[in-house]
Amino acid sequence: MPRYFLQLSYKGTNYHGWQIQPNAHTVQAELQLALSTVLRKEIEIMGSGRTDTGVHAKKQVAHFDLAEEVNCEDLIYKLNSFLPEDIAIESCRPVKAEAHTRFDANERAYHYYLHQSKSPFLTKRSYYYSQNLDVELMNLAATKLIGSQDFESFSKVKTEVNNFICNISEANWFLENDQLVFHVRANRFLRGMVRALVGTLLLVGENKLSVEEFVEVIKAKNRKAAGRAVPPHGLYLTEVSYPEHIYL
Repeated sequence: MPRYFLQLSYKGTNYHGWQIQPNAHTVQAELQLALSTVLRKEIEIMGSGRTDTGVHAKKQVAHFDLAEEVNCEDLIYKLNSFLPEDIAIESCRPVKAEAHTRFDANERAYHYYLHQSKSPFLTKRSYYYSQNLDVELMNLAATKLIGSQDFESFSKVKTEVNNFICNISEANWFLENDQLVFHVRANRFLRGMVRALVGTLLLVGENKLSVEEFVEVIKAKNRKAAGRAVPPHGLYLTEVSYPEHIYL
């Protein structure tokens, strides 16, 4: 049975996250409805991972199965015609039958955007944070995240995982136009992890937490040791990467 990977982007403002749930407007539900309508049969999809309420995606990936092959270009056109304006399909690729968007992902990357001057154009797309920040110090603290470590201090408390070990390969702050952006890449992320990392790094930037104390927060393996979770609307899933051998 042919399996396909869809790459999509969405603005999460109007959605209660990615995952289908009762009595809630979700991205997964919208995409399943669009696929089922366009293909005229009941279609179920599996995403590479969840995004929470209000979180955006520049690159999310989902897979679905069909009994027969489909023309990808034609499908992209029809789906984009049917889907609401805040969800867009960017690519469709056939993959091996056993390929899985969640379990085969090598790495994922996120960006968190904040702006320090009030802007009506960035509402619900970036976090307005007017405090003075020492970005150099925040970047120094971010280097302490690199490597395979236990990140329980930055995980939501009630979450079902076997362990809290993540291997972070990149973590840094940079300026993009009028916004300050935190970029982080890892083999996996815990629930709420990026927003908790950003909230704690902002304490470093305000000189409320030293770099040494930030390291102690990591070692504490206790969510209460870390800073608050910043709002969801500044967070974007920006990349999900896969090994080439899964594609046909």
